Amino acid sequence: IASCLVGSEMCIRDSCLTRTVAMLIRYAITLLTTLFCSAALAEVHEVKMLNRGATGAMVYEPDYLAIAPGDTVKFIASHPSHNAASLAGFLPEGAEPFKGRINQEIEVTFDTPGFYGIQCIPHLAMGMVMLIQVGDHPLSEVQIPAALPTRARQRFEQIVEQAGSAY
Repeated sequence: IASCLVGSEMCIRDSCLTRTVAMLIRYAITLLTTLFCSAALAEVHEVKMLNRGATGAMVYEPDYLAIAPGDTVKFIASHPSHNAASLAGFLPEGAEPFKGRINQEIEVTFDTPGFYGIQCIPHLAMGMVMLIQVGDHPLSEVQIPAALPTRARQRFEQIVEQAGSAY
């Protein structure tokens, strides 16, 4: 009888160990699924850099995006001599500036909520800019830097006006 009890205790211990390992595996799978699903929920938005588009010469299409934190924007070099770069003084506090190379695609993930002014460095004076809104900030909070070239400033004002009337 003693050997049976010992054998039964062994079986009970093995059963507990098996259940514990199975439970840990389930927790690990749940954790990994949660992490990968949240990354999978982030979207990739495409923006073309164009010599001529629906709104005129030297444009980004679209010129306004409203995205969620964690989304990525892929800037596509559709025509030569363009790039995408953040505008100094037109970024949310704590956001990382970026600068793509001329004629190169660049993907940027936007994690910090707020408004991002984007420029094509060679064509800023011609008004080649776009606005990216990350999160739910109202458009009334957009502060266009006064030091921008006139055409770039006017273009940002048009973008904000059109975005506001679209909602």
